[in-house]
Amino acid sequence: MKIRYLSLALSMAAALALNAQIAFTGASRDVYEEEPATNTGLNKIYVLYNADGVGMTFTADTENPVKWYVYGEGGGGYAEELEGVHYDGLTSSIDQVLPNKGYIIEEGTSRLYVWVADYSVSRLQLNGVSVESDGDCGSVTLNLDGAGRDVVYYTINGARKTMDRELTISFNNLVWHDGNEDDDEDEDDDAAVNPGWVETLVQEKQESFKPAIAFPAPTMNTSFTVTGDKFLKFWGEEVSCESNYYTTAAIDVRTIVVQENEHHDNEKKIGGSETLGGSAPAHISFTAYCTDAVMHKEWQMSRESNFSNPELRLNQEAIDQVFEDAGTTYWRFYATNAEGSCEWYSDTYTVNIGESELVCPNVFSPGSSEGVNDVWKVSYRSIVKFHCTIFNRWGNKIIELNEPFEGWDGTYHGKQVPAGVYYYVLEAEGSDGIKYKKSGDINIIRYRRIDRGGTAGDVE
Repeated sequence: MKIRYLSLALSMAAALALNAQIAFTGASRDVYEEEPATNTGLNKIYVLYNADGVGMTFTADTENPVKWYVYGEGGGGYAEELEGVHYDGLTSSIDQVLPNKGYIIEEGTSRLYVWVADYSVSRLQLNGVSVESDGDCGSVTLNLDGAGRDVVYYTINGARKTMDRELTISFNNLVWHDGNEDDDEDEDDDAAVNPGWVETLVQEKQESFKPAIAFPAPTMNTSFTVTGDKFLKFWGEEVSCESNYYTTAAIDVRTIVVQENEHHDNEKKIGGSETLGGSAPAHISFTAYCTDAVMHKEWQMSRESNFSNPELRLNQEAIDQVFEDAGTTYWRFYATNAEGSCEWYSDTYTVNIGESELVCPNVFSPGSSEGVNDVWKVSYRSIVKFHCTIFNRWGNKIIELNEPFEGWDGTYHGKQVPAGVYYYVLEAEGSDGIKYKKSGDINIIRYRRIDRGGTAGDVE
């Protein structure tokens, strides 16, 4: 007779025979067990190597009456009481399982829900694998010669589900490492210190057998090995096949742009800008890291953000640039494979060099308060050439300064000069081509202080 179990299945969590035992007799291999998701309503899925001649037993926890039911695609709501069940005390059994069926074993008010699959009708066969690219830069197709029907089960509510075979596709690929030591526990490994592409064994999982599998194209020459499945691995009979050697056309690039931090305390920043550059001269390094199939590569510079008219093309991966001219330039990296069928463009890097500015102070107080106005320096931005000479009142040269960030600490031959008026003569050139010729007074002030004895004196 048929019994409607659909409504019972929805509330089965309150009535499971958790400690009862299922066993199989006559099986030629160990039985694979898996606990499916709770929303399937099943306690266990059992996969038999071959169901022929395999019996099934159930050992109850109590002396309550036990009944067996079996169901198929319709789910537990269409389960039928199973005939031919043998009872011996707490043990009940059947001589031959009905494969690819669900079983509901009722012990009093408790119920156990299991599915029994016969792997022999879905056995994986792998005879060979080939690789096709079809000229597509982004993917390849693996063509599998073999067979392997889905290992199917049905939930208590009659939903069709497929067991994950866990087929493994293995190949070598280039994987980017950004140089973070945490990426690799081996501190002696260069890949853990320096950024770059590292040849890595990649393993991807496939849930089911398919004659053709679209796959992201690797960026290095490699072969593909397909291995499986988890059921055969459990029984020690895992099978595999290896493809022909694949020559890649796919490319990938990473770019790193770094500006040297040379800002000085008397150099004015360009506020509110997130671009590279700032005050000239700006030292910026551009580095591209290319995968194997990249044949043509170049850094491009343009004054138009859309690169409609690149003014500079440098056919190398790494360049160091010193920016001395005011204005905005745009930089990007371009790469292709040998055939030109795959192209790659980096993000656009904007370099903005500000206009020049130069201001000369006329007073400072060396030795009065350490770190406060105790060095004479110009205030500047984007000065690319600089020369300044400082004289005393009799025209004797005290010091020469050849960089705008250099300053005078008010000494001559290691000794503080007297307070008074000194003179500077300065010539400079800005990133915008402006030429500066300046001269003027420098007043050195010596503040007086009162010592603890109440006597006033100069600060030396």
